[in-house]
Amino acid sequence: MDKILAGIAHFQRTIFPQLSAASAAAATGPQRPLALFITCSDSRVTPHLITQTDPGDLFGCQVVGNIVPAYGATYGGVSATIEYALAVLNVADVIICGHSDCGAMKVLLDPSSVEGMAHIKTWLLHAAAARLTVLENWPDEDEDTKLRLLTEHNVVTQLMHLRTHPAVASRLVGGKLRLHGWVYELHTGEVRVFDERSGAFLPAIPPGDEAP
Repeated sequence: MDKILAGIAHFQRTIFPQLSAASAAAATGPQRPLALFITCSDSRVTPHLITQTDPGDLFGCQVVGNIVPAYGATYGGVSATIEYALAVLNVADVIICGHSDCGAMKVLLDPSSVEGMAHIKTWLLHAAAARLTVLENWPDEDEDTKLRLLTEHNVVTQLMHLRTHPAVASRLVGGKLRLHGWVYELHTGEVRVFDERSGAFLPAIPPGDEAP
């Protein structure tokens, strides 16, 4: 707790004054986030840091495995967050962001590692399609490659689940919503984006286009 409390002091003394304009705007009016950002609850994934966005820019949802249950499969915080972001906040973009070295994806490859943890095992059933896709199509790949492929296919699976939510389906037909699948690389800071045409995850910022 000492590090956390020291961080609060540093934030109030040094960081918040630099954010005062953005923070004041976010606090005095209704929130108008640019996007709903659904990512993993992994402590190393920090959406505002990765995207360098201001307070009020992202409506966030962090959950184990960046999982989005299909509509009606379960009722809980993820579905409520999606509904609120679309029906109330009218966000125009939804991002599902997986990441490298994901513990949830490692469990999917080795379910025995969570024996006795019923909630985790049940929750990860929402990623079963991604697991089967990898194990049936790339059975001979090494574990690191399987983990990368599973991370990517899990993002694609969750995008499919997202489309089953009525508020999402309606807005997609009306051209009022865009869906994005990302994978964040913990070791490099790179973000790769799902390209539906090629079925591949491509760099969000092409090599050479980085800001100086």
